[in-house]
Amino acid sequence: MKVKLPLFICLIMGIMGMIAYYVPHKIVQNFDNEWRNTALRIIFAFSLVLGVGSIIRHHLEKIKRKREFWEYSYVTLISLFLTAFIGLFGGIDGKGLIKMQIGNFNFDIQTIYVNMAIPLGATMFSLLAYFMASAAFRAFRARNFEAVLLLVAAFIVMLASVPPIARLIPKLSYISEWILDVPNTAAKRGMLFGITLGVLSTSLKILLGIERGWLGGK
Repeated sequence: MKVKLPLFICLIMGIMGMIAYYVPHKIVQNFDNEWRNTALRIIFAFSLVLGVGSIIRHHLEKIKRKREFWEYSYVTLISLFLTAFIGLFGGIDGKGLIKMQIGNFNFDIQTIYVNMAIPLGATMFSLLAYFMASAAFRAFRARNFEAVLLLVAAFIVMLASVPPIARLIPKLSYISEWILDVPNTAAKRGMLFGITLGVLSTSLKILLGIERGWLGGK
């Protein structure tokens, strides 16, 4: 029963989700929207509890065993609880239960987002550019004919993205657009077809009870 009941629920929910795509009746669509919104709220609630619990347990275990970079776990946990406290009591734009201002800092999530999340994101993506350049240098080596084509195409697209070079060589931008619109689009469509077939086969295996790894256990 512990196995059959989850499989039966999964089968019913999957069939209900598929019917909504093929039956445009108003009753079916309204029912699909209603139960989907309800299901998403339930999933988000459980995911939030599971995610926060996993982060706290992981970092507490890391601090306890003093693993590598365990000092940063304190920063993560303090940031987690402080942000949650500000979000619960300070609100989004200062309209929460607690209204406080320290200098230019307002006690709300919007201030945290603008002054901390955005700069940290910009820093991360700035560093990511160097890692991408290093990876491209290692990957784009002319070992064979296909690697040469990839190297030439990437070189043209990168040069066309530089405004001074694009002004000096106007045709370069047209070549770059052709590379992105024709060969690149064809490759992406092939990948999408493969991904779609994989998703379809996996979904059918789950709905029919052939794939049971998501149930946990052996």
